[in-house]
Amino acid sequence: MEKRQLSFWEVWNLSFGFLGIQMGFALQNANASRILQIFGADVHELSWFWIVAPLMGLIVQPIVGHYSDKTWTKMGRRKPFFLTGAILAAIGLIAMPNAGALTAIFPALWIGAGMLMVMDASFNIAMEPFRALVADMMPADQRTLGFSIQTVLIGLGAVVGSWLPYALTNWFGISNEAAAGDVPLNLILSFVIGALTLVGCIMVTILTTKEYTPEELANFSDASQEDTAN
Repeated sequence: MEKRQLSFWEVWNLSFGFLGIQMGFALQNANASRILQIFGADVHELSWFWIVAPLMGLIVQPIVGHYSDKTWTKMGRRKPFFLTGAILAAIGLIAMPNAGALTAIFPALWIGAGMLMVMDASFNIAMEPFRALVADMMPADQRTLGFSIQTVLIGLGAVVGSWLPYALTNWFGISNEAAAGDVPLNLILSFVIGALTLVGCIMVTILTTKEYTPEELANFSDASQEDTAN
């Protein structure tokens, strides 16, 4: 058996979640240091917070890769990981700039740093199965197209996420200033928009892509060739 050729828009929808994931990444990368400084982090100690990102990738990626290969539910093989990662990342995106409102529980800096860790882990949970989905769903001669479209969406998400706080201030007049210890409204809204976009983009992929069952995948000729090569 051969996997069927996908249309351009099927490949686009299959990869569309990457737009939201990368938008969230861009918002985090561009603004997390500023937010942590607002909450009291010493500028000379920020590098310690950014150790979290590669550490989470080192821990999460192999675990998610292993279990997503062996998972099958009514929802699919990769989709449960997309959705779980998207929801957790969205919670982190919304909670991080609003950590000051939770200071009755923990110091804002602790909450902000914790949400940074949650976001890094969650982005990896959502992202890694997306790469595997291309191999799952597309014949070998189309995979270059699939990864190319993912690259385009990654770049687009990075641009939009990095540009969003500026656009909210300069196009819509939303303030980029705040009292000491408070996060400016343009950043708070940017993170909320990023969270909603992330979940929305993931849902596009979930609702428009029907995964092959494990039995179907086992019968495809390219799967047999990969097993032989391994």
